[in-house]
Amino acid sequence: MCAHCFDTILAELDGDKDPEYPSDKAPDEKYPLFVTWTTGQEEDLRGCIGTFSPSLLSSILGRYSKISAFEDSRFNPIAKKEVSGLNVGLSLLINFTKIEDPLSWEVGKHGIEIDFTHKGRAFGATYLPEVASEQEWTQRETMESLIQKAGYYGSLDDVLDKIECTTYESLKFKMTFKEYE
Repeated sequence: MCAHCFDTILAELDGDKDPEYPSDKAPDEKYPLFVTWTTGQEEDLRGCIGTFSPSLLSSILGRYSKISAFEDSRFNPIAKKEVSGLNVGLSLLINFTKIEDPLSWEVGKHGIEIDFTHKGRAFGATYLPEVASEQEWTQRETMESLIQKAGYYGSLDDVLDKIECTTYESLKFKMTFKEYE
């Protein structure tokens, strides 16, 4: 599946048509997913976009490979000269659970999605399961960062009781460009 992500962005960069999904080599089941591009041994983030809507992998994997590579507004589009230094991560999201206490989840196991309204404005954001552990954050530090990612810059304590929180887990697949070659 990760090879298909590389196939797709290389075809786009070369002006070729999208490659066909390798249904003979990969499952074609419905999942929400995120595609993450990183660079180097430190795996610096280069793009990460996904969807919480379960769809057949054959219909969305190529699309989100391109969106995360070329349309993540936090970064310039990936250029062809960068591809040899890329890593791709594919997260298939599973086991969604609404929780009452936004601080009662396990770092390194759960991703979290939050939604809340404050003074008539809606906020929402997510972190994949690996984010908190990679940053060495506690649940509270993760939630403080996540509300800022959502665009809220006030105190966590001011909105903690308003946060609707869903946890999820991830089936994670990774590939470096060297492994792809």
